[in-house]
Amino acid sequence: MEARASELPRIGEANWFPSTPARLLDQAGRRPDAPAYAFHSGNGWITRSWADYARETRQAARALIALGCARDDSVAILGFNRREWTIAAHAAMMAGGRPAGIYWTSAPPEIAYILQHSEAPVLLVETMEQARDALALKDDCPALRHIVVMDGEGEGGLILSWDRFMSLGEDVQLDETVDGRLAAIEENQVGSLIYTSGTTGPPKAVMLTHGNLAWSASAIREMFGGRPGDRLLSYLPLAHIAEQQASVHNHVNGGGCLYFARSMETLGEDLKTARPNIFFGVPRVWEKMADTLKARLGEATGTKAKLARWAMATASDHNAAVVSGRSPSPALKAKMALARKLVLSKVKKALGMDEARVLISGAAPISVDVLRFFASLDLIIYEGYGQSETSAPTSFNAPGQVRFGSVGKIIPHMEWRLSEEGELLVRGPNVFAGYMKNNDATADAFTREGWMRTGDIVSVDDDGFVFITGRIKDIIITSGGKNITPANLETELMDIDLVEHAVVAGDNRPYLVALLTLNAEALSAFAKKHSIGADPKSHPKVREEIQSGIDRVNARYARVENIRKFAILDAPLTVQGGELTPTMKVKRKVVIERSQAALDALFA
Repeated sequence: MEARASELPRIGEANWFPSTPARLLDQAGRRPDAPAYAFHSGNGWITRSWADYARETRQAARALIALGCARDDSVAILGFNRREWTIAAHAAMMAGGRPAGIYWTSAPPEIAYILQHSEAPVLLVETMEQARDALALKDDCPALRHIVVMDGEGEGGLILSWDRFMSLGEDVQLDETVDGRLAAIEENQVGSLIYTSGTTGPPKAVMLTHGNLAWSASAIREMFGGRPGDRLLSYLPLAHIAEQQASVHNHVNGGGCLYFARSMETLGEDLKTARPNIFFGVPRVWEKMADTLKARLGEATGTKAKLARWAMATASDHNAAVVSGRSPSPALKAKMALARKLVLSKVKKALGMDEARVLISGAAPISVDVLRFFASLDLIIYEGYGQSETSAPTSFNAPGQVRFGSVGKIIPHMEWRLSEEGELLVRGPNVFAGYMKNNDATADAFTREGWMRTGDIVSVDDDGFVFITGRIKDIIITSGGKNITPANLETELMDIDLVEHAVVAGDNRPYLVALLTLNAEALSAFAKKHSIGADPKSHPKVREEIQSGIDRVNARYARVENIRKFAILDAPLTVQGGELTPTMKVKRKVVIERSQAALDALFA
């Protein structure tokens, strides 16, 4: 029987649909004094209760209504992870609208596009600098009426401080309106807009309904056994579905205490403070952590080094049995207990992971070597897979069901099948409602029978574990978990006078690079102008000219989409050589496969 979000238990005497804001108020009603979140004031960590969280959210919802936000309006939010971000997201939903997150690294054209597309009347930003930048976009964003600064004094007029914004919600008479909009929330109403890159063109707005979000949060809690009081750490971009699911929707469903990291630079220190029970990381975070640990372990000498190697070997053997579903032998269990006492517990405490129960990696593929390294430290990472279009989860490794190298099993109550090309097709209560204002893209995302196309080619073993073997779409997913469409970047790179063809690479890598071929005529003219003799491709002035062009392209994109390095290929791309189609389109996969040596040098 097909699972439905409508089957989730209703909440309270008001019989609310279990939307995220309803679950927040429910937590406050049942556990008012329990800690809900913690943030650093600059002088120390401050904790707020569930009663505080609910009160602040209600006040912010009233403030949005006072500013004229109507039902189904979008509220755009830009900034690093902080309590004001999630309060605003909850308040937008409570007021009958939906948050539209913007990455804090977004360039002004991207911000303007999201404001225009979402028609958001209110934009929340973190700093006054961001507020002034947004104000400069006002003429291009006619729906924008108010800008709220989460950490700043405001300037009056369109720009309000957070305190001034919250003061607008002091009118408790607006509670009746808030309650009416909260009661009207049903599973098919859009609860969040996730702006994600498509295969071509500008970002698409994934419409996730309250049913999608509520059902996914319940499914994740069921898989990983979330407990009231669990500690979590919020640090990845809240505009990304994975972090938004964790820090907004899962958080209020589980009832734990959410710590807001101060910055990416303080992540290590904040981990030690939060000591999370559940921690989500993209591969790049796990990779950096592994590199740091390996360097420190490499400094050990003598007896300490031997003891560390013994403990890690013991943990590897023990956890190899655990993840495969076998019970370790009594002798191995005894060795493991000793290894934990002498070494492993100290390493985990130094990381802030001594009380971690669930460690998750997602948003991009992670190396099996990294997973095995952490398993040797008695830290089992559960790799998962999903998209914005599935509200984050599609498949997961989970306690008792782990296979390194796979992305786990399709989550319970979700249906799947493979197309003739091997593409994974899915459907279920977590599958999105479509792309806002883009009927063509929505139609392309589904088969005639209603299956959602994931764009990923997979194999599924006899035990149900899913292995991703390729992507039908040409989307690059960096090791930081950011989805990037290379087509627009490549088009702009080919606008540089000296460049003929460009291929952007960086899949499962920490940054983007470009493989370039040069226009023979333009190169000849440039060489003549600058009195360059033989082999102009390798001349410093040519590279400087290309770098200048790349800098101009980079200025129009977010930092994560910037081209960090480039290589000039020896030969042009041709139809005869197999790098171009008959219609002169670049075969990206062919070029990348043939340029591995150049790519290895760029990523060295």
